[in-house]
Amino acid sequence: MKKSDSYVDKANRKLVYKKKTKNPILLFWNWGWNIYYDNPEVWNYLIVGGLTTVLAIVSKLLLLKFIFDQTDGVELQLAEIVSWVIAVLFAYTTNRIFVFKSKDKNIVREFISFTGGRVFTQLIQMLIMFIFVTLLTLNTDTWVLIFTLICQVMQIVLNYIISKLFVFKK
Repeated sequence: MKKSDSYVDKANRKLVYKKKTKNPILLFWNWGWNIYYDNPEVWNYLIVGGLTTVLAIVSKLLLLKFIFDQTDGVELQLAEIVSWVIAVLFAYTTNRIFVFKSKDKNIVREFISFTGGRVFTQLIQMLIMFIFVTLLTLNTDTWVLIFTLICQVMQIVLNYIISKLFVFKK
């Protein structure tokens, strides 16, 4: 199928084929594209959130593996903080540019609001990690990874709500 055989109907936010097709690959592509067009902000946020999650997890695990000796107590909390700083800097930049397309001239206020929301959700993650990894001594690499993944999903949802309602409001 040629590029000219399809177009984007911007009014209905759909990808439309001029000719009927039974090609399953094109039908699947069209289905996925239409899901994206229904709410591109949410999908862009999920993509950026996924990349931020990967960055946070990889940086934390690298810190725990190569810089800190243990996965409990102070070392774990330091790894949490450093990986959080890295992730927040990445998340603010990508959310401002790609997700919410912010034109706010007051970048300092916006960054402080963004960071405040992230501090709130990070404190929740640190509390969860402290309870399960430190107090309950579920401190193997596997448990640290499991609790990190659970916390990251929670953070993605809460951070979207905070960003949408308080930081990048239009």
